[in-house]
Amino acid sequence: MQFLDVPTRNLFFTGKGGVGKTSMACATAVKLADRGLRVLLVSTDPASNLDEVLGTQLENSPTAIESVPGLFAMNIDPEEAAREYRERMVGPYRGVLPDTAVASMEEQFSGSCTLEIAAFDEFAKLLGDKDATSPFDHVIFDTAPTGHTLRLLTLPSAWSGFMETNTSGTSCLGPLAGLQAQQAIYKQTVDALGDAAVTTLILVTRPEPSAFREAARTSAELQTLGVSNQHLIVNGVFTSQTPSDAVAVAMQERADSAVAAMPDAINALPRTTIPLAGAGLMGIESLRQVGELQVEKIEPQFDVVEADSIPGELGSLVDELAEVGHGAILAMGKGGVGKTTVAASVAVALAERGFDVHLSTTDPAAHIAATITADAISGLTVGRIDPAKETAEYTAEVMQTAGQGLDAEGKALLEEDLRSPCTEEIAVFRAFARAVAEGSNSFVVLDTAPTGHTVLLLDSALAYHREVSRQTNEIPESVENLLPRLRDPNFTRVLIVTLPEATPVHEAAKLQDDLRRAQIEPFAWVINQSLAPLTVCDPGLKSRQQHEMQFIREVTEQHAVRTAIIPWQAEPPTGREGLSRLAATAANMVAE
Repeated sequence: MQFLDVPTRNLFFTGKGGVGKTSMACATAVKLADRGLRVLLVSTDPASNLDEVLGTQLENSPTAIESVPGLFAMNIDPEEAAREYRERMVGPYRGVLPDTAVASMEEQFSGSCTLEIAAFDEFAKLLGDKDATSPFDHVIFDTAPTGHTLRLLTLPSAWSGFMETNTSGTSCLGPLAGLQAQQAIYKQTVDALGDAAVTTLILVTRPEPSAFREAARTSAELQTLGVSNQHLIVNGVFTSQTPSDAVAVAMQERADSAVAAMPDAINALPRTTIPLAGAGLMGIESLRQVGELQVEKIEPQFDVVEADSIPGELGSLVDELAEVGHGAILAMGKGGVGKTTVAASVAVALAERGFDVHLSTTDPAAHIAATITADAISGLTVGRIDPAKETAEYTAEVMQTAGQGLDAEGKALLEEDLRSPCTEEIAVFRAFARAVAEGSNSFVVLDTAPTGHTVLLLDSALAYHREVSRQTNEIPESVENLLPRLRDPNFTRVLIVTLPEATPVHEAAKLQDDLRRAQIEPFAWVINQSLAPLTVCDPGLKSRQQHEMQFIREVTEQHAVRTAIIPWQAEPPTGREGLSRLAATAANMVAE
């Protein structure tokens, strides 16, 4: 870990879910504390597993890790902070505005943007106020603020009175409005993030093309905002110990190819490569081994993975999906879990069963769509929802309506706000509503689905609109009828896609809770890229295989009504042949 040669006081770890940023943050904290330094490790992840990794029950204040002198850790719950923040903003209007208006305001403050701002509020208390962390030599955060949050907070116009009157359903400015009183602390915090002598931003990624693209995007955005002292950790790089294990050899080749094609934007950064761990990095001793130069060749004993403990194959799930004969099938999940591939595989399998199917994807490179179209599968049509195009059209519409009457400063602020993730979410949501409407007489399979928050936001916005204006003629028919369609289990089937790892499973469980809050019951979970059904002999893969089982059991026993599993693929599944292979039986996958 090169960044530990001369570490800055503040170390921020960022990366998409499941790449291992918590493990890397914990390992860094342990290594610094082992040098005799006093270290504070902080997580603002709602699904934080710091307690599990460090083997200590944590609270929202620094807790000593007894097995590592000098190390203290704490969990900050941004959702609780967001609830408190939301109440400060909405509370004064209770009993003053109609209940429907208050409900709409509450939902507008319940989304990801409010969570981002509330999480940054907690960062600021530790970074902006030097006295808060003065007893420590280093402060480590395992979740960094997004570039969008920083961009909003650095806008001079963001602190104008315009925010106080802006409550657009797509807006992050409403959540931002309550932070004006702490403007000075936030400025100090943003300055500290951009000071290379004080702060290092560590981008954590996996040796996969999609993860590299996401890291490159994040790096560029944060560099534009002045956060230029960056370091790259490529986590989970697999090296085969068994040349006779075809799966192990293929896995190493895929990782090597991805690293060789790494985007220039991050290829130029100082880099640390972390070997793939045989199991989860749990416990202090395993954390101390992270980043060691030598990888010990292990020959452990393993339990046999019982076949009856592994969920059924995707093909059986498709048979059940086909019984209704039409409707919308939604593949939902966090980035990087493979929901586009799962959606495409389900669409191909339904078409091969003789149904008319339309697949709609947001695959940025349209790679999946192109390979399917080239194969010309009878009964299958492929379309693409272009987030950039939909967002541009929606932004223009909002500027023509909500932007009317604003002065130049107000319009500039609204334009910035419309560049937020919230805007894209709503814009794609409208395109999604149009696509779902096609499921009345055929199958529509989508890899783009709204979050539970977006569905509830739409619900409350419609209720508020009806209450105040008594008119619905401005709302598209597809949007007007979307909620009943999504909540109808005979019309819509939601597939939650995850990986057999801690963070993806826990994030998927949170997604399921959000959907249920929106009165949408998921149909099934799909566990993607699993080693459990495969025959492997490489000791590293055998260890991973055993480690997966606890998360597979968690899904089947605690979360899912029905579950399908997709084995890890030696060849990336593209084209008709590759996608059909995913819906084949697990037994066939093992044989291959």
